[in-house]
Amino acid sequence: MMRRFIAPRNTDISLRSPYGVQLPAVETVWFTAKDGFELNFKHLPPVPGTTDMGPVMLVHGAGVRANLFCPPDIITLPAMLSAAGFDVWILNWRSSIDLEPSEYTLDHAAVFDFPAAVVKILELTKKKTIKAVVHCQGSHAFTMSIASGLLPEVTRVVANSTAMTPKVRNAAAIKLPIAMATLGKMTDYFDPQYGLYAPSFSAKLMDFLVDVTHHECRNAVCKHSSFVYGVGFPTLWSHHNLDPSTHDWIEGEFAHVPVSLFRQTRACLKEGHLVPAMDYSEIPTQLGREAPRTDAVFTFITGGDNRTFRPIAMRNSWKFFNRHSPVPLGAPPKHGFKEYPGYGHLDMFLGQYAEIDVFPDIIRWLSED
Repeated sequence: MMRRFIAPRNTDISLRSPYGVQLPAVETVWFTAKDGFELNFKHLPPVPGTTDMGPVMLVHGAGVRANLFCPPDIITLPAMLSAAGFDVWILNWRSSIDLEPSEYTLDHAAVFDFPAAVVKILELTKKKTIKAVVHCQGSHAFTMSIASGLLPEVTRVVANSTAMTPKVRNAAAIKLPIAMATLGKMTDYFDPQYGLYAPSFSAKLMDFLVDVTHHECRNAVCKHSSFVYGVGFPTLWSHHNLDPSTHDWIEGEFAHVPVSLFRQTRACLKEGHLVPAMDYSEIPTQLGREAPRTDAVFTFITGGDNRTFRPIAMRNSWKFFNRHSPVPLGAPPKHGFKEYPGYGHLDMFLGQYAEIDVFPDIIRWLSED
C-alpha cells in the first residue's frame, strides 16, 4: 500500500499582504465531485471594501496541491487577486497530494471534478459566472472539460504552460516511453518524495537514477521533480527565479502522481492534442479537432524558458482556439497569448519577481468583461 503523503511543513496557508492591506483568513471548503470523490477549496475572500470582481477559481497541476500557489515569503497571485477584489477559490482537485491517492485520468477531473467545483462556487457566492486560472495538468483537464461544453458558466480563462496541444522537448519525448516501459511497470505512482524516503525497490531505483543524473542543487525533492516532469536541470523552474526560502519550501509541495496520468499524457503527445482515456459520453470523440464547446475567452501564457512543455505548445493552443473563434475582418483575435522571457514552467507563479512581471497581467485579463 502506498504511503500517504504528509507535508513536513505547516499545512496552513500564510500569505504576505500586498500593498499593506489586511488579507482575510483562508478557509477550507469541502464538497463532493460528481462521482463521490471528496474535494476541497482553499477559499480567500476579497479584501473588504474592494470592488466586487466576482469569483475566480485557481487550478494547480498534478502531484501538488492548492498550497502551491502560496509560497510563504513572496507576494502571491491569490493575495494580489484578493486585494484586487476577486473572491479566490483554489481548488484541490483529485490530483492534490492533500487528498486520497487515486489512479485518475484527465477525464475523471474533466467530467466529475470541475463541473462540481464550478456549481459549488456559484452556489456559495450567488453569482452566475466565474473566471479561472489553470496550470499544467490541471490546465489539460480543465481544457478538456470546458472544450467538451461542461463549464458554460466560465467566461474567462488564463491557462499557463500547456492546454489543448501539449508538446515537450525531444529528449522528454524519448524519455517518457522508456520510463513507462521500465519504472512504470514497477509502480503505480511516481513520487518526488522518494528523494526523502524511498519505501520500495522501484523508489530506491528512481532515487539512484536521480542521484547520478541531477547535481544542480541539494534539494532532493527539487531534483526528483525535475526527473519526474521532464528533462532539465532543473525542469520546472530556473533556480535564479526562486528565492532561497521558496526553494526550501517546495520540498513539502510535490508528491505522488499516478502512472495512469503519464500514460494518458503520452497518448496526447503522440496525437498532438488532448485525447480522452476513458469512454465517457460527456467528452466528444473529436476533442482537439472540432470547435471547443465554449464561449469563454482564453489567454494562453508560458515562460520562454519552459523546459516542461515547449512554448510553441501554448502558441499552438492559442492558434487552435482562434481558428475556431472567427472575428470580423480587421478585429483583433478573440483569444490572447503571451510568452514571458526568462521564466519557465512554475516560476510563473513561484518566481520572486512574478508579482511585478506576471501577476498584474493576469489580474488585468481577468478584470476584462
